[in-house]
Amino acid sequence: MSTTYDQLVTILAKLHDAPPDRISPDVTFAGLDVDSLTLVEISMRIERDLGVTIEDNELQEDFTLDATAQLIDEKLAQ
Repeated sequence: MSTTYDQLVTILAKLHDAPPDRISPDVTFAGLDVDSLTLVEISMRIERDLGVTIEDNELQEDFTLDATAQLIDEKLAQ
């Protein structure tokens, strides 16, 4: 997996008590029981830690962690 994916997992671990055995690239935020408030917090932490602005409507509960990492990488490349 990418470094971005690893950073995303670190952010998720800080903000949400998801069991490590449930975290994988193909799991969705909904699958980890991440609510909409936590998604906003994750967006804010991504901006702070990675320097990428993710709009609130861009991060969805049905996104996989891999798709989110790809979104971050695409924004970093711009």
